[in-house]
Amino acid sequence: MYVSMKEMLKKANENNYAVMAINCFNLETVRAVIAAAEFEKAPIIVNIVEDHLLRHCDSGLIAPVVKMLGERANIEVALNFDHGTEYGHLTEAIINGFSSVMVDASRYDLGGNIALTKRVVTFAKQYNASVEGEIGCIGANADGSSTQYTMYSDPKEAKIFADETEVDALAISFGSSHGNYPDGIIPKFDFQRLKAIKDLTKMPLVLHGGSGSGEENILKAVEFGINKINVGCDFLNACTKSTKDQLKENPDINYFELIHKVEEDSIEKVRYYIRLSGSKDQSI
Repeated sequence: MYVSMKEMLKKANENNYAVMAINCFNLETVRAVIAAAEFEKAPIIVNIVEDHLLRHCDSGLIAPVVKMLGERANIEVALNFDHGTEYGHLTEAIINGFSSVMVDASRYDLGGNIALTKRVVTFAKQYNASVEGEIGCIGANADGSSTQYTMYSDPKEAKIFADETEVDALAISFGSSHGNYPDGIIPKFDFQRLKAIKDLTKMPLVLHGGSGSGEENILKAVEFGINKINVGCDFLNACTKSTKDQLKENPDINYFELIHKVEEDSIEKVRYYIRLSGSKDQSI
């Protein structure tokens, strides 16, 4: 079933679990993610980040593929444009069939962030597409440190932003970062900040940079009100590992067999996160 994020995250919010959003970029990654969700009978969000859309597979190409796979699936599937920064790219994705978009206007001040996000929300309503906004800034993890405290989401600003924009979900910054953490590094989450934002907004909240955050952090984040968890690196790392292992065992492997085995091997990583998020058996 191909749907927007709105209803699946509303249900997650009401029942205190999170839906996994996994970064994909082609047929094989999308198919693996949906297959994992079907195994676990869980709703799933296919995330495609802006850079991958612009450099690899544009929205006009990938949206029909995901939509068809979603309609064939026996679980709920949403397609989300992750970290869209430009109004034109976001609206084009919606027109081309994305069921959801995430507006990243964190480079602006609060007023500018609200203005761009609200503009996208208004446009998305014409297509029954859901919109995720971002308050604060989830940075990139380049040196093992988590997002700087000064970039964390302010609870009062989060409430203003949610009320003004009427977004369906809100990405907040409370300690995670995008990218791979060095071995042995686990970020420190500010759970009191998360709780304060949840208490004020009472809406679906989103954790970006879920890869490498650690089981304890994720379980506690869900307990405190996270309803969507983004994972990219851990899934793609599983794909890379499968590729390396296969080539090491058989350097002359046929490419067709290689990519199909990568797809098969990467499914377990998605299933692991689905179980951790609490969304197992939560699909209609």
